[in-house]
Amino acid sequence: MRAYTPGLAHPHPLGATLPAIYQEDDFAQRLCAGLDDVTAPIIATLDCLESYFDPLLTPEDFLDWLASWVAVALDESWPIERRRLLVGSAVDLYGRRGTVAGVRGAIWLYTGVEPEVVDSGATTWSLRPGSPVSGASRPNLVVRVVLSGATEAQRRRIDRIVAETKPAHVPHRVEVTG
Repeated sequence: MRAYTPGLAHPHPLGATLPAIYQEDDFAQRLCAGLDDVTAPIIATLDCLESYFDPLLTPEDFLDWLASWVAVALDESWPIERRRLLVGSAVDLYGRRGTVAGVRGAIWLYTGVEPEVVDSGATTWSLRPGSPVSGASRPNLVVRVVLSGATEAQRRRIDRIVAETKPAHVPHRVEVTG
């Protein structure tokens, strides 16, 4: 909920809705004006409620709460544009979760670096029976990221991102080079 904002006008002042006898009463008008000050931010929020659910338009202090709705962890040190992009892309990323494109997209969104993702398994089809199958018999995923000056925390974050976006049964290895 939005907080008290000095000078924010109420679109429908309560004092004007009182019976005529109370519209002339100074105490009743001051009481209603106080209530107008308290409810004006609520009315303003409700008037533009759809903007609060758009990560590109939502107020900055609401973005973290919106990120929690789509289970995205944001880093406060990131620029606001990057945080908005990550929250806005979360649903699309969940749709690609478990795929090479999903792993690649998640790493790019979190690090800003395009990784190389090597997947051992594949599917193929052929019009001829007995055709060779591409890929390896054991699943394996290798993710290579070129990140200059990578810290151990960044390496762990990339490993966590890969672990969360790959299929659970596939072992993985992350190679971070600089």
